[in-house]
Amino acid sequence: MSNSSELQENVYSDAANTSPLRVLPQVELCKRGEIRAERFLDAATEVFIEKGYQHARLSEIVARAGGSLATLYRIFGDKEGLAHAILQRRMDSHIGALRGISLSGLPPEQALPEMAMRMAAIMSQPESQVVYRIVIGEGHSFPALRDWFFDHAVAASRSTLADYFQQEVDAGRLQLASPRMAAAQFYMSLFGDLVVRLASGASGLPSPEQLKADVQASVELFLRGALPR
Repeated sequence: MSNSSELQENVYSDAANTSPLRVLPQVELCKRGEIRAERFLDAATEVFIEKGYQHARLSEIVARAGGSLATLYRIFGDKEGLAHAILQRRMDSHIGALRGISLSGLPPEQALPEMAMRMAAIMSQPESQVVYRIVIGEGHSFPALRDWFFDHAVAASRSTLADYFQQEVDAGRLQLASPRMAAAQFYMSLFGDLVVRLASGASGLPSPEQLKADVQASVELFLRGALPR
């Protein structure tokens, strides 16, 4: 069987080589243009959080970012192109954070808290609220965006967990009936409540410190049920 680093590399390679949901306009950007594109994405994130995707106006995004509506259209095509670029940036950030973790040889008591903290750091970013509002809160209106995100960003992280769980089960260090089901359960036990809050646009989200404490408690609870007795 391949070791965990090889399994992770396969997941990251598949995600990185997957074609985007839609092809954005092919635009050659200079350094200034790249900065402008990032400002558009940052401003869109703010407006989507405040107004929701459906009620967000491109004119307000441009007003906050600077530049012109023509430039926004040239880079992203339209509002859906902006949304997809935000999801793509979020997925790249998510996969990049997990790529830096080497699970090979780490016991569950060390590997799972480390992975969970990396994931929590991403979940606490404002961009996460936009992503989950679009893919869950408004997913019925934008099924292509919703399905693309779950098939790539969510699937990549769960595959990494499932592969690690399978290796630990084979080594006798974990007791799990289904490593792939356990991966989904682990993710939802950590972030299920937060995802619902993000998707609904609820205020009063946990601070990074509180999120870290909640994640640590969830990891400890999971390990109580998964470690051999």
